[in-house]
Amino acid sequence: MVTTKTHAVLLASPGVGHLTPTVELGKRLTTHHGFDVTIFVVMATTDSSDTIKSSLLQQTSNINGLNIIVTPPVDVSDKIDPSDSPLSARIILTMIESLPFIRSEILSMKFPPSVLIVDIFGTTALPMARDLDMSTYVFITSNAWFSAVFMYLPLITNEAFSIHVNNHEPLLIPGCEPVRFEDTLFDSPWGPTHDGFVNNAKNILSVDGILMNTWQDLEPVATKAVTDKEILGRFAKGPVYPVGPLVRTVEPEEKRESENENLILDWLDRQPAESVIFLSFGSGGTLSEVQTRELAYGLELSQQRFVWVVRRPSEDDACAAFFDETKGGGGSTVLDYLPEGFLSRTKEVGICIPGWAPQSEILKHPATGGFVTHCGWNSVLESILSGVPMVTWPLYAEQKMNATLLSEELGVAVRATVAEGGVVFREQIAKQIRRVMVDEEGIAMRIKVKEYKVSGEKALSLFGSSHESLSKMAKECQVRNA
Repeated sequence: MVTTKTHAVLLASPGVGHLTPTVELGKRLTTHHGFDVTIFVVMATTDSSDTIKSSLLQQTSNINGLNIIVTPPVDVSDKIDPSDSPLSARIILTMIESLPFIRSEILSMKFPPSVLIVDIFGTTALPMARDLDMSTYVFITSNAWFSAVFMYLPLITNEAFSIHVNNHEPLLIPGCEPVRFEDTLFDSPWGPTHDGFVNNAKNILSVDGILMNTWQDLEPVATKAVTDKEILGRFAKGPVYPVGPLVRTVEPEEKRESENENLILDWLDRQPAESVIFLSFGSGGTLSEVQTRELAYGLELSQQRFVWVVRRPSEDDACAAFFDETKGGGGSTVLDYLPEGFLSRTKEVGICIPGWAPQSEILKHPATGGFVTHCGWNSVLESILSGVPMVTWPLYAEQKMNATLLSEELGVAVRATVAEGGVVFREQIAKQIRRVMVDEEGIAMRIKVKEYKVSGEKALSLFGSSHESLSKMAKECQVRNA
């Protein structure tokens, strides 16, 4: 039996921020472009996102042509010191350890795949794909500005990096806004972490095509820079495709999965429209104990209704919960870190949820009027597509760049100002929340973000810019593998 469909394998690295858009890309390739899709979900032993991943996998069970394979959990703690290794190194090693299983599964498939799509942490799978005569693509699950920096990385000289890091001069990227030092991705122009970034960027530039989770009208300047063969596009072997915004969709009839979910959404049902500020720092973000207390006092000072996902504090690692679910916390132990009497004083206006909450459903709820976010790109897109303005509070990775894009270029957010010592104090927190929720400025941001919401929906619709972009990629796959 011969199938005429293109069979693509998508490889999702650990973390909900990578898994969610990868699953959504797989769904679109299947339902809109006639692909068969197999998604490998790489699992770490102590992954903190099992609940959310389970929910994502359930969403795809009724889609013909879409198969999800969860890899056996991988524990890299005996091969790498988490306290002395960047998050990216831990993710990449987890991916490497999963490759033998993935290769074996691919070789056993009845209809061999002809396309491999990986995120930026999965480029170690590219030699395997080429050995199996598969076309190769990288899905950058972030925006065009970040993509531009990554694509230009191998061309930046040590001298330019040195000036950027040591003299705090902006990093110049052709066709794009410069990257200010305070928003930088790089702590040092030398060393294994930097070398790893550069090698990864070279791998990305060598693939048959690059996909980005953004759309033309959100970032016209940066999108032009990365797609134009006269600017950054000339450094890439294949075309660059803006295919976003790809985020988890919430169906109105979708049943509520947990008691927590029922509690939150029932409470939101009783609140006025756009009156609640939602606070969450993603699947991995953590605050210090001092910062957690300042945030609680800031919420009180703001006098706004709130839903706050509270996580056990971590003093030295802003992404401590990414690989360690015990850092996410649960039960009353997390709430013990809140100021004495905080829960009783705020019980009429807000709720605190330990560890995890249904973010997509909360952002889509009519009562939600603002979002305090760590600026993971997945969270950013969910907020935009829900028409919700933001208070940006970046913690790690490219989140500072995202915060600058949202507040200074798109005008849909305000930015929390970090004081000396790395703490955002309560008065600043209250001020920024009120700017979004009650000030005239917040009204303008709400109008602007709803315009981008419509723009993003249009990009994904039939004949929209992102739909057409993914159609081109799909046709090239079909021609190449005919």
